[in-house]
Amino acid sequence: MYPDVVDLRSFYAQPLGVVARRLVGRAVRARFDNVRGLSVLGIGYATPYLGVFREECERALAFMPAAQGVTRWPSRAPTLAALVDESELPLPNGAIDRVVAVHLIEHASDATEVLREVWRVLAPGGRLLCVVPNRRGVWARVDNNPFGHGRPYSRSQVTALLREALFTPVGWGEALYVPPVPRTWFLRSAVAWERVGGLIASPFAGVHIVEATKQLYRPVAVKRRARMRVLAPVLAPQPAGG
Repeated sequence: MYPDVVDLRSFYAQPLGVVARRLVGRAVRARFDNVRGLSVLGIGYATPYLGVFREECERALAFMPAAQGVTRWPSRAPTLAALVDESELPLPNGAIDRVVAVHLIEHASDATEVLREVWRVLAPGGRLLCVVPNRRGVWARVDNNPFGHGRPYSRSQVTALLREALFTPVGWGEALYVPPVPRTWFLRSAVAWERVGGLIASPFAGVHIVEATKQLYRPVAVKRRARMRVLAPVLAPQPAGG
């Protein structure tokens, strides 16, 4: 079940959300460091992380699931956001070069179906960047943030999901090593938490950030020929007596 867009917008306006936006946004930008001349689509609730791409990319769009609701984006320019059915995106095949999925996979009732639709709209050689709650992380265990709702994933589960949807993971990152404590004095140490967590490769980050590329050929499952059943002959019934 998707969170309400009002709750998402409220979270990112609070100090904890501002810190999350800064730390996750830094990791997203590190993966998609050059989108000049490319089309970028944010899906789920990705608008907090799309602003850095607007002046550089050829075009940016924000699609929000109907069950979540939509908010205007950007706030002071012609809107680039739309309410959509995430399993039937209003785009032709191969129309997008980069997709950023945030607050999407963990809430989708059928994550594979949603990712297959993302696969359809991605151009050959296109890249998908997913921000997914880490099931080992503290952020997934408390409900004072959007990453604490929905289904968190382990790294192996994310890999299996992406491969089932015809994507190949090509790069991994993590973010949100700082615990989700909504105290301003504590959040001042967030950068230090991130630095230490990254240096020791802590497995308890709040989110996985995985980059995946589109597989161009669908694998075909080989069906094993069923073993032939041998039927025993059945004798025709005979009248009793002589």
